[in-house]
Amino acid sequence: MTITVTGATGHLGQLILSELQGQDVRAVARRPEALSGVEARLGDYDRPETLVSAFAGTDVLVFVSASEAGKRLPQHRAVVDAAIEAKVGRIVYTSITHADTNPIPLAPEHKATEELIRGSGIPFTFLRNNWYLENYTGNLAGTLEHGAVLGAAGDGRIAAATRADYAAAAAVVATTEGHEGRAYELGGDRAFTLSELAAAIAERFGKPVVYRNLPVDDYAAALESFGVPAGFARVLADVDVTIEHGSLDVVTGDLSRLIGRPTTTLAEFLQKL
Repeated sequence: MTITVTGATGHLGQLILSELQGQDVRAVARRPEALSGVEARLGDYDRPETLVSAFAGTDVLVFVSASEAGKRLPQHRAVVDAAIEAKVGRIVYTSITHADTNPIPLAPEHKATEELIRGSGIPFTFLRNNWYLENYTGNLAGTLEHGAVLGAAGDGRIAAATRADYAAAAAVVATTEGHEGRAYELGGDRAFTLSELAAAIAERFGKPVVYRNLPVDDYAAALESFGVPAGFARVLADVDVTIEHGSLDVVTGDLSRLIGRPTTTLAEFLQKL
C-alpha cells in the first residue's frame, strides 16, 4: 500500500511522515528538495499541473489542508480534481472541528472541501482537528516578558492537542482499515480556558502570567501591533469570539481512542518546552 502525504514540509506533514516510517510512503511538497530520507515529489496546490503526477500510484492520500486562510478552496479543489484523475484509492483529509456546523471563521473552507471530497466518489476519512497547543506558544518569550496571554475568548474552553497527537492519528487512519466514510472529531481529552493556560504557563516557568480578555477590536489591533497582517488578525480575533461561545469546546475521546493513549496534557506539553 502506497501512502502519499501532501504538505510534507509543513509542521504537521513532517510529523505525519515521521509516524509513517517503515511504510511505503511518498512526500509531496512545493520544495521536495528540502526533504530527505523519503521519496519526494513536486506537488504545489497553486500549480494544479504538478499534482496528478505527484499522486500517481497512491492508495491512500493524506491530504494536509493548505495553510493560508481565504485561499484554501481553489487550492483544495485542485487537489481533489487531481486525486480523481490519478485514481487515488482513499483520501484522509485534515479538517476542523465540526466543519459542517461550526461558526468559527475558518470552517467554511473546510466544509466546502469536505463536500468536494464527498462528491469525488473517492472513499474518505475526515480528521476534524481542534486547535494545536502550539498555537499558544509561538510567542512564549513575549508572553513571559509581558506576563500576559491576550485574547477575546472569555471563559470559552479549547480542546487543543499537540501536532504530534494529530499526526499519530493520521498515521493510524492511513494504515488501518475501517475508517471509510468516518468524520473523527479530534482534540484533547480535557478542554481548558485561556485563564487556565496562563496559570499553567506561570506555574511551569515560575513567572506571573495572567489572561487579559480584550474586546474583539482591541485584540485584533494588538495582533496587528505584533506584526500579524490586518486581515488575518481580524480572523484570529473573530475566532476567539466563537471560542467564547463553544466552537472548540468539543471533547469526544476520538483522538485518544485512535492513538491508543491519552492525549498530551497542557502541563506535559509545557514541560517539554
